[in-house]
Amino acid sequence: MTKSELIARLAERNPHLYQRDVERIVTTIFDEIADALARGDRVELRGFGAFSVKRRDPRQGRNPRTGEAVAVESKTVPFFKTGKQLRERLNVGGDGE
Repeated sequence: MTKSELIARLAERNPHLYQRDVERIVTTIFDEIADALARGDRVELRGFGAFSVKRRDPRQGRNPRTGEAVAVESKTVPFFKTGKQLRERLNVGGDGE
């Protein structure tokens, strides 16, 4: 699902809201999550999951075209861990269906 599909679905389910307002709400939520992660904060949405950042140490990588060794600098990457309710919902019946 893309962001525009999410906005369209939310607007459809909430006919009392204008689509432009739904778009503003969704954008604001995503921006707040991104800003919190940029500050190094953790964002937890109960039942859904938690967003956090992890630091990756510098390492030796390989250029896939040439096979040449390349130094990869340390970096911070986003990380998402699913919540218990979401995990259970995805694994109904034990086979994901």
